[in-house]
Amino acid sequence: MLARCSWCGSDPLYVAYHDTDWGVPEHDPRALWEKLVLDGFQAGLSWITILRKRPAFRQEFDGFDPARVALWDEDRIDRALTNPGIVRHRGKITATVRSANLFQEIEATEGFAPWLWSFVGGAPIQNAWPDMASVPTATPESTAMSKALKARGFNYCGPVITYAFMQATGMVNDHITSCHRHDAVRALSAG
Repeated sequence: MLARCSWCGSDPLYVAYHDTDWGVPEHDPRALWEKLVLDGFQAGLSWITILRKRPAFRQEFDGFDPARVALWDEDRIDRALTNPGIVRHRGKITATVRSANLFQEIEATEGFAPWLWSFVGGAPIQNAWPDMASVPTATPESTAMSKALKARGFNYCGPVITYAFMQATGMVNDHITSCHRHDAVRALSAG
C-alpha cells in the first residue's frame, strides 16, 4: 500500500485528488483562478464537500471562464443560488463575479499566474515535513498573498485559504516526506 498524507483518508475521490492534483505546480491562469475561487467557497466547509461539488461548480460557473463569469448580473447570480449542486452562498457567488473582473484586470496588466507565483519567488517552495502535525496552516508568503489579493478587492482569501491554495497549486510542496507523492511533486517542480 502506498504511503500518503493522512488528510486524504480512504475516500476514493480524495485519494485520487491527492495522487494526481494536489501539489502539482499549476501555471494556467484560468485553472489558478478556479482553484482560488473553490478555496474561497471552502471557507467554513471541508475540502471533500467542495471536491464532490466541483463538477457542478464547473458547470454552473461556465467552466470557470472569467470572461463569462465577469458578465453575470443579479439575475444570473439568483439563478446560481437555486443550484443545489453548488454551495449556495450569495456573498461567495457575488465575490466570484467580482474576482472574475479582477482576474481580467491582473491578467491584462501583469499576468495572473506570474503575479500569484511571485509570492513564492516564481518557483515551488520544497518543504520536507515529517508528519502532518508539522505542516503550517499559514505562512508569511500566504499572508502576503492574502493581503495583496484583498488590496486588489478579492474576498474569501485569508492567509489560511491562500495557504491551502498554495498547497493545492504546487506553489509549496507540502506532501510529507513519507508520502509517495513528495518526491514525484519535487521532480515535477524541477521540470
